[in-house]
Amino acid sequence: MAPRKQREIFDATLRLVAERGYDGLTVEGVAERSGVNKTTVYRWWPSKAALLGAALVESDLLAFTPPDTGSLRGDLVALADQLRLLLTEPPSSDIVVAALAAAVRHPELDGRRFFADRFAREREIFERARRRGELPPSADPMLLLDLLAGAFWMRAVLRGLPVPEGFAADVVAAVLDGVGGASARR
Repeated sequence: MAPRKQREIFDATLRLVAERGYDGLTVEGVAERSGVNKTTVYRWWPSKAALLGAALVESDLLAFTPPDTGSLRGDLVALADQLRLLLTEPPSSDIVVAALAAAVRHPELDGRRFFADRFAREREIFERARRRGELPPSADPMLLLDLLAGAFWMRAVLRGLPVPEGFAADVVAAVLDGVGGASARR
């Protein structure tokens, strides 16, 4: 399949899930919106769950590049700010919330692929930090990312509160320096 056509299919998939939710997402709707025959979609993805899973990882709408600022703190603040935008700015916020909320109710939609792909790319931040001596070998990168991401998911998605300017730096300070470090910054 041509890369341009694949991008159009992924774009249609993500926009439809944002508009209609997973239950309203259909291969027929994706085919119509992207201008392809539904048999073309089924040839590449056997189900809407497989299609959405691929779109979450491969779509340009959710493109992700790990930051490289030269320091662990700078990288984590930049990463946290990317997460803030992902969860608060349409269309990505609508897409991610709808798709990953659906993964809770629909086991065939494996949201773990989305997180595994992100983590595989984020791991380089921690490898660089270890090489620079900023992070001990015993530090668990997944735990650190879970702490950072959890703050944003709770604030933006679950509580529906705005994420204020400087929140990313405060969360990173709390994770790297402890709670005293975050509150001392204010």
